[in-house]
Amino acid sequence: MTSSELMNRRRALALLGGSATALGIAPISMAQTSARVVIVGGGFGGASAAMTLKTLLPNLSVTLVEPNPIFTACPFSNLVIAGLRDLSEQQFTYDGLKSAGIEIAQTTAETVDPYKKTVTLSSGSILSYDRLILSPGIDFRWGALEGYTEDTPAMLPHAWKAGDQTLLLRDQLQAMPENGLVVMTVPAAPFRCPPGPYERASLIANFLKTYKPQAKLLVLDSNERFSKMPLFQEAWAAEYPDHLEWRAASNDGRVSRVDASRKTVFTDFEDIQADVINVIPPQKAGKIADAAGVSDATGWCPINALAFESSLVSGIHVIGDATIATPMPKSAFSANLQAKICAIGIAQILSDRAPSTTTLANTCYSFIDDDHAISVVGVYTNLDGKLASVEGAGGISPMSADTDIRAQEAEQARSWFTTITREAFG
Repeated sequence: MTSSELMNRRRALALLGGSATALGIAPISMAQTSARVVIVGGGFGGASAAMTLKTLLPNLSVTLVEPNPIFTACPFSNLVIAGLRDLSEQQFTYDGLKSAGIEIAQTTAETVDPYKKTVTLSSGSILSYDRLILSPGIDFRWGALEGYTEDTPAMLPHAWKAGDQTLLLRDQLQAMPENGLVVMTVPAAPFRCPPGPYERASLIANFLKTYKPQAKLLVLDSNERFSKMPLFQEAWAAEYPDHLEWRAASNDGRVSRVDASRKTVFTDFEDIQADVINVIPPQKAGKIADAAGVSDATGWCPINALAFESSLVSGIHVIGDATIATPMPKSAFSANLQAKICAIGIAQILSDRAPSTTTLANTCYSFIDDDHAISVVGVYTNLDGKLASVEGAGGISPMSADTDIRAQEAEQARSWFTTITREAFG
C-alpha cells in the first residue's frame, strides 16, 4: 500500500464517519420541537449522540445521564499501560457538551419504565423522555470465570475499563522482577475491542523487551483466531520472539479458574503462577440494559440498525459496545458512528419520517510499538435494518510492509483519536 493509498483510505473513512451531511442525509428542520431525549452513558456513543442531536435539532431537550465527571477513554490506554502515554491524555470533561446546551445529570440511571417512558435516577429524580438512547458500554460477568469476582481486580487487574485499573496494571508491570512472568487471559468472543488484547500483548512485550529483557508475557486465549491475526503474528515473530508466547484454546490456552491469593491461573492441563496476571473477564451489556429489558439471553442488545432502536422495546435505542451489531465490532469508532446514525434516525422519527438506509464503516488501529500501528477496516450497510458487510470493501493493513507505512498508520491513529474526542466532547 502506497502513502497515497493510505491517505485516500483515511479520507474515505473520515467521510463515512463524518457529519449528517457527509452521510448523505440533509439537515432536519424541526426547530420548534418540544421533544425530550434522554441518553444514558457518556462514552463515545452517548456523548456523540448528544452532540449530533443538538446539531440537528438545536431546540431539542437533551439530557445525558453519566455519573462520572471525567471520561477516561479506552483507545490508546494500552499505551498508558506500557508507560508510553500519560493517563491525563485519555481524560475529557463534559464542559463541551454543557456549552452545546446539553443537560448533564451526574448520577446513575437505576431503572427504566418503557410504558411511562421514564428513567429513575439514583438521586431520586425521574426523567421523562420521548426517545431514550442507552449507551451503557460493558459490564463483566463476575464469576463466569471461577475465582474472578468483583473484588479480584484489586489484585489481578482487568484494565478493560480505563482509569485506575490502567494505572494498577502499569504499576504492577513496572514493579515486577527483572526475569518475571506476565500472564494475560483472553475470554471467548464477543468482547469490547476485538483487537484490544493483542495490541496490549504487543505493547507489554515492547515494555518487557525495553526494560526487563529477561521477562516474558504468556497470552492464554479462549479463541482460535482473532482480529488482524496475521499482522500481529508477523510483528510478534519479528519484534518479540523471546518475550511473547500466544496459546490458542486448542493449545491449552483456555483458562478455567484463577486464584488471586496464589497469583495462579489454571488451564485444563497446567497451573501457571505469574508475577503479574491481567485477566480480561467475560462481558455483557452494561447493567441498565437489563433493567430496561433491551438485552437478550446472550447478555447483549439486539437492534434494528436503521436507527439502532431496540428489537425488544420500542422507543429505546441502543448504541456502542452493548449492541448485537455483528459484523460491526464493538469499538469506539463503531460507537461514534452508530451514535450519529441513531441521532439522525431519531430526528427523522420525531419529524414523522422513516429512518434512512445508509453506509457505515469501522476502523480499528492497533499499536505494535510506540511508533508503529496496523489497522483493519470494515464497511457495512443497514438495509432493512440489518447490518451486513459490503463485499470487497475494507480490509487490513498490508503484510510485510515497510516501517514507514506502519509509522503512517500510527500517525493516522493519533489523528483519529484527536478527531473522535473533539467530536464527542467538544
